[in-house]
Formats: sequence, C-alpha cells, structure tokens
Amino acid sequence: MWTSGVNALWRAAYRRAVRSAFATVPLYRERWALGGRTDPVVVPGRTGTHGGAITAEEAVRKVVDLVPLAGGAASPDPARGLGHVLPLARPPRPGTLVVVVDPAIPRPPTDLPNTLRGCVLDPASLTGGTRPAALDEVVTALRRNGNVTAVGPDEAIAALVAALPEDLAHRVDRLPHRALDRLDGGPFGLIHDPVLGYLGGIGHCGRWHLDWPRVYARRTTGGLALTLLRQSSPRLVDILVAGGVRGEVAPCPRHGTPVVLT
Repeated sequence: MWTSGVNALWRAAYRRAVRSAFATVPLYRERWALGGRTDPVVVPGRTGTHGGAITAEEAVRKVVDLVPLAGGAASPDPARGLGHVLPLARPPRPGTLVVVVDPAIPRPPTDLPNTLRGCVLDPASLTGGTRPAALDEVVTALRRNGNVTAVGPDEAIAALVAALPEDLAHRVDRLPHRALDRLDGGPFGLIHDPVLGYLGGIGHCGRWHLDWPRVYARRTTGGLALTLLRQSSPRLVDILVAGGVRGEVAPCPRHGTPVVLT
C-alpha cells in the first residue's frame, strides 16, 4: 500500500508538470497536440507514440525546444539531484567533501546542503603529467577530517583511490552510481542518468528508491519514462532513458514510497 497518499501526491505533481509543459514548452506543445497523450489525454481519442514519451537522445538533440517560452537554461545538468539523494543512500557527515569522479559531469553539484562541499574530478586527469587540483583537495580533506565521499562509476572511483597515498586510500567512502538499466544489489549506490541527473538510490531497506518529490516514473510501451518534477528549464517530461528500460514502479513494502524494480 502507498503510505499517506504518496501515490496521489506524486501523481498530482506529475499532472501539473504535464499541463505546464503542454502550455509553455515548444516541443511538447507541438508533439502532444499532434500525437495526443494516453495519460493524461490532451487530444481525446489519440494516443501518440509510447504515450507521448521521448527518448533521452531526442531530448538532447532538441534541447533548445525544451526551454519554456519565458526562457531558462538550455542544457541539462548531469549533477542535478545529488544533494537530495545522498541522504537517502548514505548520509554524509557534516563537513564532507563530495567528489564526483565522472568524465561526463563537468561541473560540481549545485544542490548540496550547506554542510557539504563538492568538486569534480575527471579520472583521465589522474594519468596525465599534471596533478589535478581536485586530487590535492581530496588529500587535504582526508588528512584534515577524513570525510570524503567519492561518487561515480566503479572504475572511476577505483582510479581515484589508486591515485591516493596508501595511508589515505582506505578512508574514502565509495558511493557508485548506476544507470537505470544496470541496478544491482548494492549495498550502496545511486541511480544516475547523464541527461536527468541523480534519480534515487538504495535505501536502508536495500531497495532502489526514487527521489519521488522530484522525480516521477511511469511505464510506457517504450519502457520507463521519467519526469523531473521541479526543474524549470530545460523541461524534461516523460523521458525514456538508456534506450528503454523495462521495469516496474512499486511501493516499498517498508516505506510506502516508490521503488524501481528492473
């Protein structure tokens, strides 16, 4: 059972996002008016393709048309949401340096709590001739208080740890992120997409929880379609990620909030 009307609140937020996108975003205005929607219906009797969902590749290709008529950012933020999903997966201690080790994420996360600091590190820079400044920042943080959480693909985190002095390497908290079609048994991890950003993580119950106040997911004939509920621009509504992920969205039997089953 969904707890305390979570499903109703989640669904209402999604419907508001759809109505707003149809009213203000060029791509959705044109696409949905021509093809219609299955849920909610925009043009009665017409269903469109995959219920109106679009692929992440198309969203990137047409990102300029995902900016609302009133204006806004015209590029996705692959670090979006990290500050919200960290407490879900592995709450960091105050003063922690969160280092994102991923070549696809060029800028530090902007939504970390004030008690945390963030930086990014391209793992390719660890093998070059010049020592990256971010590596010095990690070493300094480890020597000062030992609070460093490394986020990124497993191989990228391993490259960072291998570049650290031996007496410090074991002190790094590792928090790998996974694509929606690569979820495993954990015990720690975050859900990440290079277009939508961070979408959720493994809770204490061992299930992959969505960041449901900010991310909506529904099944379509093309796979799971995800919507960013609070991002104003570019508007990402009903995006099919990873080429179409077959899965289910169900209530967590312990927490009553949405989890992904793939």
